[in-house]
Amino acid sequence: YKESGTMSDDQETALECDLQYIDKQLSGYVPLPIRQQILNKMIADFPDTLKNRLKALKKLQLEGIKLEAEFYAKVHELEFEYHYKHSKLFDKRERIVNGTHEPTAEESDFDLDVNDVSDKLSDLKIYEIASKKVVTASNISADTTGIPDFWLQIFRNVFLLNEMVQDHDEPALRHLLDVKVIYLKDPMGFVLEFHFSPNEYFSNSVLTKEYIMSCEPKDDDPFSFEGPDIISCNGCKIDWYKGKNLTMKIVRKKQKHKSRDSMRTITKQVPNDSFFNFFNPPKATDDCHSDEEEDVQQLLQSDYEIAHYLRERVIPRAVLYYTGEGIEDEEEGDDDEEEEEDEGSFEEEEDEDETPNKGKKMGKGENPECKQQ
Repeated sequence: YKESGTMSDDQETALECDLQYIDKQLSGYVPLPIRQQILNKMIADFPDTLKNRLKALKKLQLEGIKLEAEFYAKVHELEFEYHYKHSKLFDKRERIVNGTHEPTAEESDFDLDVNDVSDKLSDLKIYEIASKKVVTASNISADTTGIPDFWLQIFRNVFLLNEMVQDHDEPALRHLLDVKVIYLKDPMGFVLEFHFSPNEYFSNSVLTKEYIMSCEPKDDDPFSFEGPDIISCNGCKIDWYKGKNLTMKIVRKKQKHKSRDSMRTITKQVPNDSFFNFFNPPKATDDCHSDEEEDVQQLLQSDYEIAHYLRERVIPRAVLYYTGEGIEDEEEGDDDEEEEEDEGSFEEEEDEDETPNKGKKMGKGENPECKQQ
């Protein structure tokens, strides 16, 4: 502005161009914050009679949300009740999978609905390539007891779980006998139990992950309620045998002295990507605006999605995820991997006694807390 308070011709032209640009950018879509401000102004300009009608509608909406919360609480009670009825079926499934019960002719009287399509696909190059990437059971014979690697096969079949499992996790996961969900009534929640046979990696027979849920609308934001939210989770301590901790690795860094030509080797233990990090979730902090806290919240969100998926889909329908019938296209993710490159003057090698880190990295509630017991 000039001292007179008016715009110069150039300033007016620039402003007009800016407004035209903004109008073009907003054509067909106005960002949510701007829309909210416009709608707030619209309502603020309403006469009191119309405002009172809107207040009455929002009060009715709040009553509806309270009924919705009551409905979800009843659903959880039903889940708690029917869990015990389902447990008999799941116990028999566990015995069949682990070879302690051989199904009778009557029990196995069902159509498997599997066709041998190898003759149709064997001449296709894409099948040859894909068959090397899809993990499938091998060394199966008529003498094989149970269904070997049942849960490992499921984890590899399901994209969300496959992202968690590293190659070096597989020998330990071959000892996974069963995955169970235990429903908690008060407080509302559930526990995921992973049952293992004796193995060379850890002494625990059961690894657990507990999730506590809330089914109450928030006082400061009741209209955001969409059902029970996971508000906290507790992992468990894994009692690793010496040198077998899959969540840690030993690396050696060769460092060249700045003034001399000599080299020195630094050995240290660093975190390792592993499925078993699932039992040691990150802890939320009080600083909700820091970049570190945003990363933690993202990891916790991913953790909750995995827990929900295991509870609602995989555990109840395990056999369908083993055969692949339970997997839908929309459940598949993008299989893009980011390449990482080390920077700096260090040359890093993994200790030969440790398993190399191969595979992919693992990736709601308000200020959720997760901790390892």
